[in-house]
Amino acid sequence: MSLIKLTIKGISYSQTQTGAYALVLSEMEGNRTLPIIIGAFEAQSIAIALEKEIRPPRPLTHDLFKTFANRFSIDIKEVIIHKLVDGVFFSSLVCEKDGIEEVIDTRTSDAIAIAVRFQAPIFTYENILDKAGVYLKLEEELGLNDPSEIQEISLDTESLLGVDNESSYSKLSVSELNEELDQAVADENYELAAKIRDEISQRS
Repeated sequence: MSLIKLTIKGISYSQTQTGAYALVLSEMEGNRTLPIIIGAFEAQSIAIALEKEIRPPRPLTHDLFKTFANRFSIDIKEVIIHKLVDGVFFSSLVCEKDGIEEVIDTRTSDAIAIAVRFQAPIFTYENILDKAGVYLKLEEELGLNDPSEIQEISLDTESLLGVDNESSYSKLSVSELNEELDQAVADENYELAAKIRDEISQRS
């Protein structure tokens, strides 16, 4: 069975499951999407890996995994979402060391958080895309009236981290804002860092 390559379409807060997020994957060559409910920690980890301007001063769990793998020359070749049972996705990490491939079972949310860090491709099978809509109604999970609206979902790091859109840093200079941003990242206060980053972006 041929593999279908997926890309991350976005992350949205689930309106039906408290504290959960909907990670939306879409096929590279097509319009179908694969929605997966994930926890807040995994959602934040994926968002931080995709975010270019905010870097935690100390490694998160998935960052530690990457450092460990790099240190011992283990490469993540790809992630395969290979099974869907009662709404639960099963995935595998395809790893390689010294020319030998190993397949490791993993939660899908962890697999994608790792794939983003290794820039590894994400794949699934045709039957998974066909079955996904049976067990998970995307328009219900994301509070959408029209399923076509999923095409407009984008990764909103600020709302994911619980950041208020209103900024209290409007009176500071760009130089002062950059200092505040560095301090917030050093303190691992990513909510505050996202807010300051937005203020800087608005002025550029």
